[in-house]
Amino acid sequence: MGRIQYFWRHPLAEQVREEGREEGREEGREEGLIKGSRRMTLRILESRRIPIPDTARERIETCTDLDRLETWAERAVHATDAHELFTDE
Repeated sequence: MGRIQYFWRHPLAEQVREEGREEGREEGREEGLIKGSRRMTLRILESRRIPIPDTARERIETCTDLDRLETWAERAVHATDAHELFTDE
């Protein structure tokens, strides 16, 4: 009787699974950077004792664009009002 090669043990299946794992790791790294940038932006404002209106907080907490979050964090260093983060948008 011949040996049955199950699909999940096939080299192609292994390759597809490894590609999926790597893709998941990359997405996880990016999500971590996004969450960290959100926290950093809010912490900068809080440490500078700048009031953060609910609308500004929600906008920061729901943003998924890492470049935008980094820009907001840079602006938070010099802002005098939370809404200054969103200028030019």
